[in-house]
Amino acid sequence: MLLIGAPGTEFREAAELARDAGAEVAMADNPDQAMTILRVSGGDLAMIDVESDVVAFLDRLHAERFALPVLACGIDASAAQAVAAIRAGARDYVPLPPERALIAAAIASVVAHRSLGMVGDAPALTRATALAMAMARSSAPVLIGGEPGTGKELMARTIHEASGRPDPMLVVECAGVAAEIVESELFGHEQGAFAGAAARRLGSFEKAGEGTVFLREVSALAPHSQAALLHALQERSIRRIGGSELLPIGARIIASSTVDLRERVAAGTFRADLLARLGLARVEVPPLRARGDDIAHLAARFAERLAAADGLVFRPLSDAAIAVLRGYSWPGNVRELEDAIHRAVLLAHGPLIEPHDIVLADGSRIAARQEVETPQAIDRLVGRTVEEVERELILQTLERCHGNRTSASSILGISVRTMRNKLKTFIEAGIAVSPAA
Repeated sequence: MLLIGAPGTEFREAAELARDAGAEVAMADNPDQAMTILRVSGGDLAMIDVESDVVAFLDRLHAERFALPVLACGIDASAAQAVAAIRAGARDYVPLPPERALIAAAIASVVAHRSLGMVGDAPALTRATALAMAMARSSAPVLIGGEPGTGKELMARTIHEASGRPDPMLVVECAGVAAEIVESELFGHEQGAFAGAAARRLGSFEKAGEGTVFLREVSALAPHSQAALLHALQERSIRRIGGSELLPIGARIIASSTVDLRERVAAGTFRADLLARLGLARVEVPPLRARGDDIAHLAARFAERLAAADGLVFRPLSDAAIAVLRGYSWPGNVRELEDAIHRAVLLAHGPLIEPHDIVLADGSRIAARQEVETPQAIDRLVGRTVEEVERELILQTLERCHGNRTSASSILGISVRTMRNKLKTFIEAGIAVSPAA
């Protein structure tokens, strides 16, 4: 648990109550210091003072792919401040000075939120889960692929929990983090190994014991870090940065990637020998659009759990709302669905969650968007060339995916290389392409 705000008696009380409830607590004076702590040590929950820049902090979490929930808190904060923080993306507001029950409920909410396993019986998910279970008891590395938001970390936890390993699964973020910080997180360092290394630090390989080390977005590792990881996998041993002692490791390695690492190998940015080691066993988590009825099952589970976690009345989804959910492509996958249901849980006031309660991250309603896009859609195609229609389809899909070429390519059924070549052709023809692409 990470507390962010000006140090004071109220924050110290919150920290002590959180520790009493079983949480490990770190404190940061401001969002910059908080991001530094998260890059090095990770975290499961953050509480931030509404007097801090909540929006900027949430934006930085998103940009650096930290998925931890954030609670707003404050001393005599106004209702407007609390509402603004929740609208910005905070899960809830906790007043300070804190009450023991509120802190315990906040931690319980995170536990409940993270306890949602791989839900659904779509054939693609069933096959992926069966493969994961078959390799759970092995000590071989596992490489988990899939689009952003499909639940790769959840699949990794499923494998870890089924493995029977007595020690924990530790998560190491590889994307958006400096190479030296990633290596320190993995291997640890000795005192004085580099500027700022004031004391010895154990890395995740040591701290995990006989558990699991999960490398999130392994494709982002720098060349030197790739070489160090390959050596650890081959030799089953590590050296702390700045140290000479060879330390055996017993942890199992699971890695994830949203991009096809074979393409990275072909491009010369990822080692072929490291891919061969990591990819001894591979699991591909299917996108949500390929999971049919799972959308309704997941939405119902999210609505029930999030209402309970937020202390709100549970409202089931209406048939019309489920139809709207099933008719959307969900480029952000399960994560986007969960966020949309969370907003619906907060917005709904009737006995059921209705289509108008389902709002996307950009503020648009799926129902309204579908009403605009669906009727007479064929009329827009008549009289146009196949090339023009293809171009519009590619650019609109890419926009829906917020510039993510991997997600857009998967939706369109083409390779990332084909997508890249198409965009190059568009640019050469003087057609505007989003900078994010």
